[in-house]
Amino acid sequence: MNKQKLVLVGNGMAGLRALEHLLKLAPDQYEITIFGSEPHPNYNRIMLSSVLAGGADLNDIVLNDLDWYAGNHIQLHLGHTVTRLDTERRKVYSDKGAVVEYDKLILATGSNPFMLPLPGADKEGVIAFRSIQDCQMMMETSRSYRKAAVIGGGLLGLEAARGLLHLGMEVSVIHIHPYLMDRQLDEAASRMLQSELEAQGMKFLLSRSSESILGRKRVKGLRFSGGETIDTDLIVMAVGIKPNTELARGAGIEVNRGIVVNDNMETNIPGVYALGECAEHRGISYGLVAPLYEQGAVLAKRLAGAPTDGYHGSVTSTKLKVSGVDVFSAGTFIEQEGTRVLKFQDEISGVYKKLVIHEDRLAGAVLFGDIDDGAELFSIIKSGESIKGREKELLLGIPSDARNISSGNNRLMQMSNEEIVCGCNGVSKGTILEAIQEKDCTSVGQIKACTKASASCGGCKPQVEGLLQLYAGDKAVSAKEGICGCTTLTRDEIVEEMKRMRLMSVKEVMNVLGWDTEEGCTKCRPALNYYLGMLWPEEYVDEKESRITNERFHANIQKDGTYSVVPRIYGGVTSPAELKKIAEVAEQFEVPLVKFTGGQRLDLLGIRKENLPKIWEALDMPSGHAYGKTLRTVKTCVGNTFCRFGTQDAIGMGIRLEKEFERLNTPSKVKLAVSGCPRNCAEATIKDFGIVAIDGGWELHIGGNGGVHVRATDLLCVVKTEDEVVEWASAFLQYYREHANWNERTSNWVERVGLGSIKQALESHEERLALQSRIQAALAVTTDPWKQIIEEPELRKNFESLSGAKVEQ
Repeated sequence: MNKQKLVLVGNGMAGLRALEHLLKLAPDQYEITIFGSEPHPNYNRIMLSSVLAGGADLNDIVLNDLDWYAGNHIQLHLGHTVTRLDTERRKVYSDKGAVVEYDKLILATGSNPFMLPLPGADKEGVIAFRSIQDCQMMMETSRSYRKAAVIGGGLLGLEAARGLLHLGMEVSVIHIHPYLMDRQLDEAASRMLQSELEAQGMKFLLSRSSESILGRKRVKGLRFSGGETIDTDLIVMAVGIKPNTELARGAGIEVNRGIVVNDNMETNIPGVYALGECAEHRGISYGLVAPLYEQGAVLAKRLAGAPTDGYHGSVTSTKLKVSGVDVFSAGTFIEQEGTRVLKFQDEISGVYKKLVIHEDRLAGAVLFGDIDDGAELFSIIKSGESIKGREKELLLGIPSDARNISSGNNRLMQMSNEEIVCGCNGVSKGTILEAIQEKDCTSVGQIKACTKASASCGGCKPQVEGLLQLYAGDKAVSAKEGICGCTTLTRDEIVEEMKRMRLMSVKEVMNVLGWDTEEGCTKCRPALNYYLGMLWPEEYVDEKESRITNERFHANIQKDGTYSVVPRIYGGVTSPAELKKIAEVAEQFEVPLVKFTGGQRLDLLGIRKENLPKIWEALDMPSGHAYGKTLRTVKTCVGNTFCRFGTQDAIGMGIRLEKEFERLNTPSKVKLAVSGCPRNCAEATIKDFGIVAIDGGWELHIGGNGGVHVRATDLLCVVKTEDEVVEWASAFLQYYREHANWNERTSNWVERVGLGSIKQALESHEERLALQSRIQAALAVTTDPWKQIIEEPELRKNFESLSGAKVEQ
């Protein structure tokens, strides 16, 4: 069977979602070619604000990586802009000379940001907020300049403003209307939103019309109608988008505001289809993700020859979450003739709810502060069902009775499999059912990991939970497990919010993310302290009071209340001078027991708490961190230095690694080992990171554990040089630091995420170097804890307060 040639112009979210559906329905029907103007694979534009805030990079928001294209045998032309279509000969031409024939053509050219035609708009420092390049420009600008102005007080403008605040800039938002987000909110909700954002540092200039941009080569200010001016170093225009139709118009395809399509997403030219922000259906061009994904599902069926009722338009909803502020709107939320409006407002709690009802049906809704009911209300709006007698329940969130629970289940059952549940990530009901029924997902967390549903804003979680209860039955794990009893948030959710909102203290995290207990507990406080230090190593001030007892005292507490002190002995190699010093300290402080450890070090046991500072000062040796969630030991054999079987210098490699990573904070304790030959005398294959010398190179092993649950390592790779060993070790440890749960050993983490995913994450040399750079940045700000305590007054005072021991200077 000869495959038809399918060409997709546009490598964005809408077009790729259509292809994903098509490949499931008819995987062998088409030979597919894609043109994308940007040099990146398909990524989630919704998450650009997270990139701007430093909470994510391109890899974090990529939806279809290059392996996906290759695995589906797709010819991908990145960095190619299609300049001409020949619809008679059915050919596509790019600016880089590519010419491709097609049988079917999909135009998913998206939209362009609308740039106000102001005098001076061509100056340096005037940009839009639409792409990765825009984010990079903003981040670069923030390093040299302080003041930013965002023109546009809509959803996109506020996201841009929040990101610029995170970058440390002073931000003014200019909006032509008298209140923010006038297309998504009514005035009452908008005023509440403005108040919250002003408290976070945003400034607002409302009812302002921009007239001209000041400055010579680079922007210096902005002038409004009436003569008022403000100083600014950066202007971000977020005033709207316009469908990108130039290519279609030049080919004779019917264009109005967008490329005109029918219910099957067909243009007026046979074999040419359009979808997404460039398309116009029944007079409407959509700029939100959910309608675009719905269009993609219809088009995929059409191309696969599967039955479809066509696309009939979408009811849209908007969710906004800016630094803890929750906003939701859907449907027709402005009162009109013939509608009835119900409102609830609690200024103290910061909650506002508004329902617009037409002929006993819910026409629209606005929620502020508490948006838990948003998904259910949106479902009711789309279903068009009668809500007569239920108005109070829906407005006030009164718990549903059995009848209404049944009604909610009926709504979920009646949803088509193509209907989008998670608008942020384009996850349909059918994809979630597949995760539940075929992949045995029994919790919301597992569904999120499998499908990305609820992984971004979280507004669809009630629907995901409902589908789980409905289709998993007794297997469903209904209680959501957080990192502890103080919160229902998972590790990934907490870290994502820390990054997105640039939270910088344990207390701030608890306040903004709504902890159930004011001070947290012994499980969450150390975890939050670690995550913050991992994210912001150069800025975060370690909260000693949030560390576990052993780490606060820099020693291991024993069952009789005394402590154990283990100085660092690199690679198990010591000297007569070190041994004499340890012996003298043991005699001076009458240490009851001195013992060789399993990690080739000496342990001084039975030390009273008040003697800890004096002992460390007398030893004048680095801490071996035998007490911490950090690098403990690097065990070595003698290698080829002495052993006749040794093939490499195990001692030298071990000492280098130990000096490289000492003082590194990690989610749980980490142990390394270097064996000089495959006889493996250093037991490297039951360590977190093990190195085994072979002829001409090194085997690198990960995820071992010699504890209660013994686990042999997995082979990560084989390298040739010592520098490569350090590079891979750095990359692995940093990737573990950034992705593991607090208190999760590498053995458990490797089993949870899979060896394949780790190999994939580390296979790029550039990514390994990036990870190595981040781990070096984290290490650069650490020093030996006892030297800090002795030399720095604030730390000395803090230790004395926590321990009751006096530190003598």
